[in-house]
Amino acid sequence: MRMVDIIAKKRDGGALSPEEIRFFIDGYVQGAIPDYQASALAMAIYFRDMTDAEIAELTRAMVASGETVDLSAIRGIKVDKHSTGGVGDTTTLVLAPLVASLGVPVAKMSGRGLGFTGGTLDKLESIAGFQVEQTTERFIDLVNRDKIAVIGQSSDLVPADKKLYALRDVTGSVESIPLIASSIMSKKIAAGADAIVLEVTTGRGAFMKNEKDAMRLAETMVRIGKRVGRETQAVITDMSQPLGRAIGNALEVREAIDTLKGQGPDDLRALVLALGSRMVLLAKKAETLEEAHRQLVNALDSGGAFDKFKQFIANQGGDPSVADHPEKLPQAKFQMELTAKNSGVVSEMAADEIGLAAMLLGAGRATKEERIDFAAGIVLHKKVGDPVASGESLATIHSDREKINDVIDKLYRTIKISDHAERPKLIRRIITE
Repeated sequence: MRMVDIIAKKRDGGALSPEEIRFFIDGYVQGAIPDYQASALAMAIYFRDMTDAEIAELTRAMVASGETVDLSAIRGIKVDKHSTGGVGDTTTLVLAPLVASLGVPVAKMSGRGLGFTGGTLDKLESIAGFQVEQTTERFIDLVNRDKIAVIGQSSDLVPADKKLYALRDVTGSVESIPLIASSIMSKKIAAGADAIVLEVTTGRGAFMKNEKDAMRLAETMVRIGKRVGRETQAVITDMSQPLGRAIGNALEVREAIDTLKGQGPDDLRALVLALGSRMVLLAKKAETLEEAHRQLVNALDSGGAFDKFKQFIANQGGDPSVADHPEKLPQAKFQMELTAKNSGVVSEMAADEIGLAAMLLGAGRATKEERIDFAAGIVLHKKVGDPVASGESLATIHSDREKINDVIDKLYRTIKISDHAERPKLIRRIITE
């Protein structure tokens, strides 16, 4: 078997066999296949696409390229949640303790942020003492005992994805849906989940800018999951504006605490309940979505989810008192109001540009090596569809530097006010088959 023949076959629109796909992945990970041939195949896939069978086989081969996590020692059905990312994406901080409070085991491996997308690990590390590194034995013990643990992803998990993504990033083939789908699903499967709930975002702050592409990606991943024996569902959500109101690590932790107390933003609460209901259903802790939804609302209103959050933080070395005293979280030296220049209705808040503004403050990373300022960020006081009066605050900027004209200018260019605007629909579609 020769790599050049595999490239030519896909270039001409042919479907690759399982043997050809495994030959490529194994050879590339082992260094026998050079970058230039791997990039040629990635570009051929970008233009020629792949069948469901090919994508499922590619996913299996990527899973097999490295270690897999054995969660069989954890009792119950393990349901993982994955988001394709966005701005103000605080869902895991609320969702994990909420679902765990109903007895659903949440054994989650999360990542760090890069660019304007926030990373769950960075947010958790803004809590003093919190440890994202845990031994496998401790990780499993915590989930068996208290139903929740969140740790960093092992570097030995799916090495094929790491190599392929780095290559795609510099060769213009990142946007290939078969390659995106296999990248996401290989990591979820290797992490040991029994079932998977996906949030696929669409809009300015999302990877999939239009709903058609988001639909294709969601449907592809759901089919991959079913082909490899994982019950999988997807929720397509709007990311044209930031989720919730806080953008920034400690600020988002504070917003998560508010939400667990029943005081958070309506959109964040609605999304958490939508995703959580499906996790509870797939874990067989409820017979219907309606029943799962009622259980989750009760866990929020009764304080059960809030108590589980404090237990989770304490279990991983963090200071649980931040839940009752969020003022203990890192705070910026300066807080400055961004006021409206005219009256009207907020008509646009481009999520990606607001995320980049937060990154300029230090809330995100332009490169993997950069340090994050946990206190920096932006809290929005208005969202699309909200009326605003001239001089009223649109947002509060949290910064350790006093001169932030670059951020202020970007936000004024980004937040638009007009005579009328419709509130965007948060949950666009549900994909179960």
